[in-house]
Amino acid sequence: MRWKVEGLDELDARRSLTPTGLSLLGLVHHTAVCACEYFGVVFDRPFPEPTPDVDADPHADFVVPAEVSLAEALGYVDRAWAHADATIDALDLDATGVVPWWTAPRDVVTLRRVLVHMVAEAHRHAGHADVLRERLDGLAGLRPDATNLPDDVTWHHHVARVDRTAREAAERSA
Repeated sequence: MRWKVEGLDELDARRSLTPTGLSLLGLVHHTAVCACEYFGVVFDRPFPEPTPDVDADPHADFVVPAEVSLAEALGYVDRAWAHADATIDALDLDATGVVPWWTAPRDVVTLRRVLVHMVAEAHRHAGHADVLRERLDGLAGLRPDATNLPDDVTWHHHVARVDRTAREAAERSA
């Protein structure tokens, strides 16, 4: 997900691209904060830097303060994931922890369960990031070096076909 922010300026990385205020940097930051919590707090291996207070403001992890530069924010993201990696490396998959924001009895988890949860979390938000970046500048795909998209597609023709098919279907159902 991090690469979806690369190459953007401060405004495009941070600006709201949905009616609910979703931004690319906000998504990347939120996912890193989740990593801090799930691979830190849950396994009594706290991340050594402050994390946003989502109890006071449930959207705090989706907004990086203006005084924190994009480069600084991405550095935080990198450190958060390095901390998560250290927890994953240090513990067995069956190691247990407690998720304080989940209710008993499901609050007692294994590292395996947290890994599955975080894969799902990252996967969900990666899809959001794909759409947001494409909306900003047309950049699409899996990775900069392998988009996983056909190279020979003329997208405006494809978009026209999708819209034409939608109109035809709507007319048929009217």
